[in-house]
Order: sequence, then C-alpha cells, then structure tokens
Amino acid sequence: MAWWEGAKETRVLIAQDPCTGGNHHAGQFLSLQHPKTGNTTSYLYSNGVLLELQWFKQCFGSWFLGDYVCEDGRLYTATPIDPVFILLPVFDEARMKKGNEPGKFRQLDEIIYVDGYPGYQTLSQISDKTMEVVCDITEIGSTKFFRLNDEKVLKWLCYKVNQLKRILPTLDNNFAAQDEKNQLFDAVSIIREYLKDEPWVNLLCNKLKLNLQDWTNAQEIEKLAPSTGNGPASFNPVQNNAMNKKVAPTTRQAKKVKMEKDSHNIKDMFSRATRKRG
Repeated sequence: MAWWEGAKETRVLIAQDPCTGGNHHAGQFLSLQHPKTGNTTSYLYSNGVLLELQWFKQCFGSWFLGDYVCEDGRLYTATPIDPVFILLPVFDEARMKKGNEPGKFRQLDEIIYVDGYPGYQTLSQISDKTMEVVCDITEIGSTKFFRLNDEKVLKWLCYKVNQLKRILPTLDNNFAAQDEKNQLFDAVSIIREYLKDEPWVNLLCNKLKLNLQDWTNAQEIEKLAPSTGNGPASFNPVQNNAMNKKVAPTTRQAKKVKMEKDSHNIKDMFSRATRKRG
C-alpha cells in the first residue's frame, strides 16, 4: 500500500523533527485562542516548545511527493512563539482586576482552565516558569499563586521590541536603510500582531513615545504586493485577484507572512496514512 493511500488530505509541513534529541513522542496540535483576536487557532506543541502555524502559497502550484501529486500547493511552517504572548490574555482575565486594583492571586490550575480549550492545560508543563517574568508570585506552603503585573508586562514588551529593533536591520537591507523611528514602528508592528490594543499596545506606545494614530494611518495604506520572483520570497499568501490589482508604492516593508486563522480542523489536514496488514 502506498504511503498516501488512505489519507484524507495531504499537506506539506516544515517543522522540527520531534524525534531529535532522543524524544520519540510526536508533536501535539492544540486549539487555543489567538491572543489578539480571540479566534480559535491551532498551534503545535512539541518537545516543550510552542509553535505557531503559518502558510505560504503562490497563485498556482502543487507538490510532487515521490510518485504522488499533492493538489494543495500551500507550504505550512511551524515556528516557535513565546508562550507569554499566548498566555497573556488568560492570565489577564484570571486576576479579575477592577479599576486600578492589582487583581487577585490565583493558582496556576485555575488560571489555565479555559472552558472549551483544554489545550491550555497541556501548557501547564511550561507556563509555571514562563509566566514568572510577567507575574507577581506568592507561595503558601508548596503552592504557588500568580498575579499578572502590568509593569512587568510592559518591561517585557519593551525588551521584545528592542530585540526586534536590533535584529530586523540584519535581515533585510530595506530595514537597515530606515531611520530609527521607522525601525521602531516596524518592531512594534510585529509585536502588535499578538497583542490587544487595549491595554497593551496603548501602554507600549505611550512608553516608547509613539503616536498610535500616525502608525495606524501608515498601516492602512500598506499593500501586500504580488511577487514575481522565483526564490523563497515568491511564496506569498493567496489573495483574490492579487495579480490583477495595482499596488500603491510604499516605503515601508510589506509583510510576507500570513497566519491562517480559524484553523481548528488542521489536525484532520495532517492526518497520516496508516499501513494495512494482510
């Protein structure tokens, strides 16, 4: 029996082999809420690392896998994401903050219990250490209690922005040619994809002395131009009639990655064929 026979659908996924380092457990797909939109989104949890799923596609394309043709030409990738981004909304809501009050301390098991999303409980293996950087912690006996701290979150976000601001110019000449303010805008723009504007983006912009309205206006005029190259950069998300639309010139770097939203059925998409005996 050929490997593809019996599979419902086939997709091409690039991800770290879970067997590397002696671990023979396959990765696990988790349905979690997107930290910005709240929409159900699939993530891959493997070897204690949380990965987000992204996809690229040219307007026309398929994959040749041995003697088999995969009609869906999309290329899926699984890349690491800091779990703090994913857990931040959950810890924010769990403290039940009112007004200027700091909120309540809660046990980890209570915090990560989200009705309809058992995947968060899987993250209990890493959420303890992960969230220490943005939480106040108190211990009673052997039990830890967590409470999100706004100042620590803001400090952590500034650190993330500074990391991106330092790294982006090394990745692309367009980033390197920009002035410091535009580099800062680009770094915050990437962070914003994983944050709600209220309160986190607003607090971050105030801290960095950025005008959120000017930035929003600049974002609205950006367009994703269709690629005509043959290299890796030619993989762009599919857009309706993208090849027939004129794109306004812009001095800002367009985004090249689009994350597939509402992908809670992705586990079925990656189901593997099993060999029959006899």
